Amino acid sequence: MNILDYLIAPEGLDWGKLLSFWVPPLPPQFNIWLVNRLGEVFAVAKDGSILYLDVGMGTCTQVASDQSQFAKLLESGNNAERLLRIGLVNDCRRAGMTLKPYVCYGFKHPPTLGGRYDVTNLVPTNLLVHYSYQAYICKQEEIYWIPPS
Repeated sequence: MNILDYLIAPEGLDWGKLLSFWVPPLPPQFNIWLVNRLGEVFAVAKDGSILYLDVGMGTCTQVASDQSQFAKLLESGNNAERLLRIGLVNDCRRAGMTLKPYVCYGFKHPPTLGGRYDVTNLVPTNLLVHYSYQAYICKQEEIYWIPPS
């Protein structure tokens, strides 16, 4: 497996602008390290720890104490599949979905509203649209209807 097949190149993007909608749950100061093809961010916090921003669920969690521990984490168990969404990205490719620069696999139906992490619920989406839309949905204080799971 080549990890780069499951990542979006972060160069050339204004990540401060793209992720401004996500502070909080992201801390005010961080550096982008990796971004998977679903636009999920792995950021380096001020203390060097690795944070995982799952934009589909609207959560930010610490997954490793540093980059070295994160690399070891990816090599064990099901972590690479879970964090890089390897199977889902492969399914999207098999379905003919290709990503152009500044595009990720975005949700048609957000997971916070009952959408699934499934190829049928994904579509190539501009990163700015993806981050702003998902932040808007995730930050709603009152959602009156969530479909049954």
